[in-house]
Parts: sequence; C-alpha cells; structure tokens
Amino acid sequence: MVSIEKKYLSYFVVMILFVGSSIGMVHYKQLLESSTKAVYETYFLIFQVLFFSVIGYLLFSWMFKLIRNYRLLKNEKLEAELSLLKSKIDPHFFFNTLNNLYGLAIAKSDKTPEVIQKLSEIMRYTIYEGEKNETSLKSEINYLEEYIDIQKIRYQKNVDVQLKTDIEDDSILVAPLLFIMLVENAFKHGIESLTENSFVNIDIIQKECKVTFEVINNFELKPKITGGLGLKNLRKRLQHLYPKRHSLVLEEDENIYRAKITLLAK
Repeated sequence: MVSIEKKYLSYFVVMILFVGSSIGMVHYKQLLESSTKAVYETYFLIFQVLFFSVIGYLLFSWMFKLIRNYRLLKNEKLEAELSLLKSKIDPHFFFNTLNNLYGLAIAKSDKTPEVIQKLSEIMRYTIYEGEKNETSLKSEINYLEEYIDIQKIRYQKNVDVQLKTDIEDDSILVAPLLFIMLVENAFKHGIESLTENSFVNIDIIQKECKVTFEVINNFELKPKITGGLGLKNLRKRLQHLYPKRHSLVLEEDENIYRAKITLLAK
C-alpha cells in the first residue's frame, strides 16, 4: 500500500512540475513579447530547463520500464512475448518531437502549448494504456489523432493526411497500440521519402463486432518497402490476441502501399 501511495505521489509531483513549467514557459513568452526586460528571458529559460528535465525524466522512466518488462520475458513465456510484441512508438519519434518543440519554444511559437499537450497525452497513453489487455476503440482513435497532429507539425512541408471513421459503437474493445505501427510505417516510408505530393489516408470502420483498419500511402519507388521486424511482430501479436479472428493484408502497387487489418472482437 505504501509503495502504491509513493508511486502515485511521485506521478502527481511530476505532473505538477510538467504543467507548472509549461505554464511558466507560455507566461513568460507572452511577457517577452510585450517587454524587453532581461529578467523575463531568464525566467523563461529557467522554466524551459525545468520542462525539458521533466520530459527527460519521463523518457528515462519509460525506457527503464521497457527494459524491466523485457527481463520478465524469461519468466513468463506467453505473457512476456505479448509484451515484447506490443507496438511501442519508436523512441526516435519522442526525441525528434522534443527537438522540434525546443525550436518552437526558442521561436516563441504559439504552437508550443498545443504540442506540449499532445505529447503529454501520447506519452500517457503509451505508458499506461499500453499495459492493458484491451482499450476502447474511441481511446485508440484519439491516440492516433494526437500522433498524427504532432507528425503534421514535425514535418516542415505540406502533407495530406486524412483519417476517416465510420463507427457504430466506439466503446467496443480492441487491443491497445495495435494500429500505430502501420501508421508509423506510412510516415516513415512514405512522407519522409517524398519531397512533395505525399499523402496518408487512414480509414477505420466498425460494424457490429467487426473492426477494419486500413492505411494507404504513397512512397518513393527507389526504397522498396519490405516486411521488417515490426510487421513480423504485428503478425505474431494478432495471432496471439485474435486467433482465427483477424486478417492482415499488405499490398504494393507501383508507388502506392496498402495495409489493412480486420478484427472480429469478442
């Protein structure tokens, strides 16, 4: 009981520091825009250092938890394998986003608070919701929307990203972090490889107990897309979680790539 209380107390303190430093950065940024006092710039830098220190602590805690979970693989075969196969967002996404966030803060951009909020939600969902066996389809869609919004800000070029949904019941339960890997691949192998006219179209359809998730993106013909470790892990995870109740279809047609998951919920 004491350890649980300490855990939530430390989480509460970190969240207070995170929110406080975020508010402080925004507050002194606004003061800097209306005044040239050096003291405001000093306070802004102090809150900025505090903010990135908290982010660094959260990232370290997250990575420590991943390492600890990996060690548990030796003791619990099936449970551990599923934990290993769970699609976690590439840590490079967090570091790249932090670099962009730093640039926005230096430039005193109005987008800074929005990015801070979205990054906080993504980290919370990945760390805490990702540990659960199931989550609502609504939560998974909100998570994908936050991820896409940050990616749009990250890329310094025009990108066409569409997420369309046709949902009967968004409370239906699905495995968490099941779709993110396909979205990550669409950005990594699609948008990053193209200098212009890049697009990612995402369709999520839910009818009765059936959930269909499809991602279509274009890519540069030169670096051909092949099935990597992420796709192999996704296949294994689907086999464990949805035996005989799923399909994964991957298609490539010239410079268009399609990935489609179909699930039959319980």
